[in-house]
Amino acid sequence: MSRRTARGHLVAEPAQPAPIAPHLLAWFDVHGRHDLPWQVDRTPYSVWVSEVMLQQTQVATVIPFYLRFMRRFPDVGALAAAQLDDVLRSWSGLGYYARGRNLWRAARVVAEEHDGRLPETFDALLALPGIGRSTAGAILAQALGCRLPILDGNVKRVLARYHAVDGWPGDNAVQEVLWEHAERHTPNERVADYTQAIMDLGATLCTRARPACTVCPLATDCAACRAGTQARYPAPRPKRARAHRRVTVLVIEDPEGRILLERRPARGVWGGLYSLPELGETETAAEWCRRELGAAVQAEHELATIEHGFTHFDLDLLPRLLRLAAAPTVVNDRDDRFWHVPSTELEVGIPAPVAALFRSLTSGAARLARAPRAKPGTTAPASAV
Repeated sequence: MSRRTARGHLVAEPAQPAPIAPHLLAWFDVHGRHDLPWQVDRTPYSVWVSEVMLQQTQVATVIPFYLRFMRRFPDVGALAAAQLDDVLRSWSGLGYYARGRNLWRAARVVAEEHDGRLPETFDALLALPGIGRSTAGAILAQALGCRLPILDGNVKRVLARYHAVDGWPGDNAVQEVLWEHAERHTPNERVADYTQAIMDLGATLCTRARPACTVCPLATDCAACRAGTQARYPAPRPKRARAHRRVTVLVIEDPEGRILLERRPARGVWGGLYSLPELGETETAAEWCRRELGAAVQAEHELATIEHGFTHFDLDLLPRLLRLAAAPTVVNDRDDRFWHVPSTELEVGIPAPVAALFRSLTSGAARLARAPRAKPGTTAPASAV
């Protein structure tokens, strides 16, 4: 059977599914993952942190970040009492930094409005920054055993194949169908194990490429497996032109060898992290330094381009190394900038490409793109600008 959505899309109605929980739980007992750090002494807080970190990030990548984060912020109170810079520093390198900011913001709400205890009702969790329907369900199901469905990327892939659900899961109509399937399949018993089992199945067997259907516990009743159409589900995101941005960033070195960092806006790429200042298209680096720092540039060189990919676009950072002729006179008037010695440990979060650039500077491996470093007292050749 099928029905039309409000937008006129024809979407298959969920048929009464064959129960998958018994097969899935039997497989999980033998082959599932039982020793993940957040499975030890599960609490709503530990599940929450892990679920947020696991959004669009693989388990192997998350584990070291999770362990370090939990040592630094072992409970909601510690997270709420921390400064945002400290939180982002612990998050640095994990990507999708809005997750870290929202985690911190939510902890503060919990401290102020819930006596420091993470809410144990679905609606109260859903009201917190950064917690959506699937994350709220995972917290309550895994930490408290509540019967609530989840629908992360792995679960979407399993259910889309099992029921041959056409369409991109990001489409609201398709997602609605997948939620109905997720609800019907969630058992009344062993909910925590079931939610972990279906996520494990998607991560280890029902993978995006080359799914291991021959050993899958759901293969017998899986519509895609029976038809040999596993590659069709779930449908990929509709293609669109991938944006490519190029941004000039300034590696400004003062006479003491320190590099200037400034905090990025809360919204947007690397929101809230400290990074290198960006140069506008209509001014020169020397003009920027005169205006912002009250200092002249002694030498300017172009460093090798840094290529970095995001989910929806590619970014080229074009770093320019600037040596100031004298100490700056203006920068101390702003509290969102500071001077950092590249060889010392940072107490704030910085983007991974900037961290890599600092490592190359301290190791002497930074490559000049055009000109050799100018000698003190001279200016860079015109070709280097």
